[in-house]
Amino acid sequence: MDFVLNREYSRKEDIHEIFGGQQQGGISTPKSHPYVFLFTGGSGTEYGYADEWIDEDCFSYTGQGQVGDMEFVRGNQAIRDHLEDGKALLLFERMGKGRPVVFRGQFFCQSWRYFQGQDVEGNLRQSIQFHLIRLGTEWSKGNRGDSMSAQNASKPLGELRGKALAVGTIPVKSNPEVASRNYYERSAIVRDYVLARANGVCELTGRPAPFFRKDGSPYLEVHHTRMVSDEGPDHPLYVAAIHPAAHREIHYGINGEQLNQELVQKIARIESALSESIDGGMG
Repeated sequence: MDFVLNREYSRKEDIHEIFGGQQQGGISTPKSHPYVFLFTGGSGTEYGYADEWIDEDCFSYTGQGQVGDMEFVRGNQAIRDHLEDGKALLLFERMGKGRPVVFRGQFFCQSWRYFQGQDVEGNLRQSIQFHLIRLGTEWSKGNRGDSMSAQNASKPLGELRGKALAVGTIPVKSNPEVASRNYYERSAIVRDYVLARANGVCELTGRPAPFFRKDGSPYLEVHHTRMVSDEGPDHPLYVAAIHPAAHREIHYGINGEQLNQELVQKIARIESALSESIDGGMG
């Protein structure tokens, strides 16, 4: 099902009965679906959890664990590694005991840090704070996100590829104040490399871009093959620049899933060839 922003849902009937996952606690990780469900609000503050908005784009989310130091296991690991695992982070806000939860959007884990907090027994412990960026903010600001940055337009493909591979990894330890800025920088690096790699030709169909932008660059759209949203950074193996008609067909066509898998295979071949030509040439 498609969750609608700011709409109320039953955690039991609309989430767990459909997708599975742990029915208690703040982090639910269904085994058979590409989602990690996060729940904020309610009684969490009494357990040392202090979730809050850092800025209009970044949400601070406290990790899981009531006693002792928090560790990167179970739900905490699922949040940190969601990009590597190809899973979407979906955040819901609790409205109170016995009441529905409200969908607050799909998020991307940009970074994390440790901080000193108290556990349920009142003892100081090492806690984990995740810095989550809400996807959709780029669209709401009027930036489609598929135009190459001017500073990268003339850079060699090998240089762009190296940067894109470097950011297509698990989140880094960092401060929340720079999370939003670092997120946009990571997104731009992956986008620019993929557009340069395509060089004006759809990576699915082989068709040329349907038209040129006002700046003279070919118009192609960036597609994430393993994520719910087509925004945010990802590993270059799972991002492609494709014709807008092909993009719509993948998302809405009857053969969309088949085309998406075909695209995954094509990108794998392209990246393998580039690895041999670029990385091999550097050896």
